[in-house]
Amino acid sequence: MTQQPKVTKREPLDPAEAKWTRLVKLNWTDQTGKSRVWEAAERSTRGEGGIDAVAILAIVPVNNEKHVLCQKQFRPPVGKYCVEIPAGLIDGRETPEEAAVRELREETGYVGTVQRSSVVMVNDPGLTNANLKVVVMNVDMDLPANQHPVQQLDEGEFITNFTLPLRTLAEELERLEREGFVIDVRLAVLAMGLKMSV
Repeated sequence: MTQQPKVTKREPLDPAEAKWTRLVKLNWTDQTGKSRVWEAAERSTRGEGGIDAVAILAIVPVNNEKHVLCQKQFRPPVGKYCVEIPAGLIDGRETPEEAAVRELREETGYVGTVQRSSVVMVNDPGLTNANLKVVVMNVDMDLPANQHPVQQLDEGEFITNFTLPLRTLAEELERLEREGFVIDVRLAVLAMGLKMSV
């Protein structure tokens, strides 16, 4: 039996219970020499490479048209389903590209080839030092491994994969927002960039 996910309680987190993040107080000096204090959140899982995560911009051909591989999943911090691209934390000594290949396979079942990687990006620098690289990948639908993809999700992950045409991505995201979905910034910025390039 399945049910709609929902946040049932919101309360302060004891730092001793935190597995993935920590709150820090940063003492810093501004341009005038004045001492200041800043509150921030940090990932506690950052590996040796200094990069927390990857997001995968997977391009999939559908009827001879380029589509982007998207996901829907419930995100407790916003209390809603989010439309986003595949992503995940970098494990141990993995390169961002190795993590992207692994995460694409685990979350979607697809095998992809890396085309290029972005610069290191920050998501919300006023709140956190969390960072990531976006890795662009192509998914060859003629490969036998991509004929019947099977997700390899971790316990507690519930991800639905689908594609959207790059040509009409902005309009599709607007439609999904009207339907009540929250749109991830990486996907929204891609759509805006595509709109501006025409």
